[in-house]
Amino acid sequence: MSAPLPAPLRPCLALFTVLAFVLTAFSAPAAARHAIAMHGEPLYPENFTHFSYANPDAPNGGSITYGATGSFDSFNPFIVRGTSAIGLREHVFESLLARGYDEAFTLYALLAEKVEVPDDRSWISFTLNPAARFSDGKPVTVEDVIYSLETLRDKGRPNFKTYYSKVERIERPGPRTVKFVFADDGDREIPLILGLMPIIPKHVYEKRDFDRSGFEMPVGSGPYIVGNFTPGARIVYRRDENYWGAGLPVNAGHYNIDRITYEYFRDANASFEAFKAGVYHARAEDDPGRWTNSYGFPAMRQGKVRKEIFKSGMPSGMRALVFNTRKPVLAEKNVRLALIRIFNFDWVNRNLYHGLYVRTQSFFDNSELGSHGRPAGDRERALLAPFPGVVSSEIMEHGWHAPAGDPTGQDRENRAVAIALLREAGYELRNGAMTEIATGRPLKLEILVATPDDERLALTYATMTRRIGIDIVVRNVDPSQYQERRSNYDFELMFNGWFSSLSPGNEQTFYWGSEAADAPGTRNYMGAREPAIDAMIEAMLEARAHEDFVAAVRALDRVLLSGAYMIPLFHQPDQWLALWNKVKVPEKISLYGYRSGTWWIEE
Repeated sequence: MSAPLPAPLRPCLALFTVLAFVLTAFSAPAAARHAIAMHGEPLYPENFTHFSYANPDAPNGGSITYGATGSFDSFNPFIVRGTSAIGLREHVFESLLARGYDEAFTLYALLAEKVEVPDDRSWISFTLNPAARFSDGKPVTVEDVIYSLETLRDKGRPNFKTYYSKVERIERPGPRTVKFVFADDGDREIPLILGLMPIIPKHVYEKRDFDRSGFEMPVGSGPYIVGNFTPGARIVYRRDENYWGAGLPVNAGHYNIDRITYEYFRDANASFEAFKAGVYHARAEDDPGRWTNSYGFPAMRQGKVRKEIFKSGMPSGMRALVFNTRKPVLAEKNVRLALIRIFNFDWVNRNLYHGLYVRTQSFFDNSELGSHGRPAGDRERALLAPFPGVVSSEIMEHGWHAPAGDPTGQDRENRAVAIALLREAGYELRNGAMTEIATGRPLKLEILVATPDDERLALTYATMTRRIGIDIVVRNVDPSQYQERRSNYDFELMFNGWFSSLSPGNEQTFYWGSEAADAPGTRNYMGAREPAIDAMIEAMLEARAHEDFVAAVRALDRVLLSGAYMIPLFHQPDQWLALWNKVKVPEKISLYGYRSGTWWIEE
């Protein structure tokens, strides 16, 4: 028996005992669960049978064809090089967890049957489903998961490197379990990002040159495999009869169609003519003029085609004419503000789009995350306090308000304001041309486009700018050249859209972060290098409470809008969809809108 502890040391023993208890409590293993939510608890319990927006009784079989524009030259959707065929990520490759589209951001068991994460989210572990198989019959292993992370991080798109470089250490607690330990940067979203990591088979891709585009047959664990294809013109996916995950709750009512084809067309007009003729069967419409006037074709009149309107609970996203601030002429903020001021949405909407569009006034319009029409609250002001002057007083008080345009097209007031802003930037009108005073050079810009719709809008805008002496040239290039120039930021102005969700996170770094400004292939097309943007994204990723998260997103919104990086354009208030009648859709749609993976065919 040990000797009793001397009396002076007994209080220390008591203290050590208490500390040991506390440390044990806080370091206790996290419970293995079927799901993980970004904030709060998952909507669906462990014994759920299907998502509410899927029909578990939907019949299997049949075929569907979708339309696409442009072309493709690659079967690798994970690299910058080449243009990947549509559908590969959705149909062929799976993630460890599957997203539930009834919620802002919650993931459920897929390749991983269980997920564990501690409260501080300093690590996450995944236990693989023993039934998980790739399409060649080989099991999905921990080695495949680790290989996927390392390969995508080192050779994949820049966003993969940004996300997966946050993994500091990889452990293997068991034969089917892998644990990722993260760097201590407070990013609470990164565990979920790992859950969405696509898993590729090591035994296949380690024998290939992963960062080379081409038509080597893709191998994944998803519900479809590539059937036949015509390079650049057509790709066919065939439902895998041996798909391992057909019985999972997340897949109930999904992947009902046996054969999925994507037909490529040279432009939107050729695509629409093909839809009218029944070459393909589902068309998401984004042209108000076409939606209003062009659906009286014979198949529609005969009841073979129907139009449906869906309301989404998602933010509108941002569709904009983007300024490349890497270019000296656009580095001057007052020049950008003048270009924003001169865009007459009211005239454009009435004359080009039948008045069906709504002006976009926030990166998160139509949701609680947007700053439009809202004064900054105390949480936002505290976040923005270290960056005085970055957010304008107007945007701090009520968000960004687009200049009111003139539907008649006169718009004299906005032109006067634009000219005054250009004067402050060192320009003046000389013989009808807006001219830089210091150099005598006229203000001339180029808008890069690749579609007829964008070209029409760009030409309309160019007419508006000429009224104040700015010469804009519209350059229409083929899709491959457009993609190359966009990826390398070889443009002055161009159109782009950014999707927004109810749970923005790490992708915002890829969109607007300073580190993304100089890396080719990111979506920071404007070249933003603003410390306040980086800080707001960091605050968003660190937020634990929903209120703190909303405040950080709204603050980010205000910083982006104050930066005048683009001309916010407009958005559809609803989702417009035209379907041939053999395509059936569940009665209930998801929070994100319709999901084509839940459709089925009745011939």
